[in-house]
Amino acid sequence: MYNCAICNKTTCRTEDEDYPLGCPTVEEDELEDIKNLYKDKDDGRVAYTAALVEKEGYGKLTRVEETILFFKKLGVSHVGLAFCGGLMEEGRILYKILTKNGFKVDSVMCKSGSIPKDFMGLDKSDYLDPSSREVMCNPIGQAEFLNNQKTQYNILLGLCVGHDSLFLKHSEANVTVLGVKDRVTCHNPIGVLYQADKYYKKKLFPED
Repeated sequence: MYNCAICNKTTCRTEDEDYPLGCPTVEEDELEDIKNLYKDKDDGRVAYTAALVEKEGYGKLTRVEETILFFKKLGVSHVGLAFCGGLMEEGRILYKILTKNGFKVDSVMCKSGSIPKDFMGLDKSDYLDPSSREVMCNPIGQAEFLNNQKTQYNILLGLCVGHDSLFLKHSEANVTVLGVKDRVTCHNPIGVLYQADKYYKKKLFPED
């Protein structure tokens, strides 16, 4: 059982070898196999480039700027953008930024395909508005449409919980995540973690 989230040593970051119980670092045979995976041409190139961007952008560049720098260092010219319809304006702005920086961009919104929700077996009572015709989010379609366009790298922007999983599973190109949707926190989901022992305590920590 791995316990990195509650580790007080983080000796994996130092030259100290006093690793605690539950530390993956002690699994030497497994780590050798993992290091061999980085010898793959494509994976190694992504890891190497990501490290360069970390160095250049640390504390200086926004995530959008780092993404642009990352793509340029990788030689990516054709980008796919899979975004949520709830972030239509954000998707439009990002499209303009990417194209202005020289990228060809194919963008696909989550409702593409216009598949009604009853296709998934949902009842009207499961709709946000039971009186309307609602179409389902289509993350598999977003991935397949971008696959058809042979995008070199895809950006995921604001897909719902679970829908993001399906997009990541079906996308043939590598994916980087720019934003995660959270309608309550203005799309800053980890903001809740900073209030986990205060405002959200009763909501997040069930009483014994």
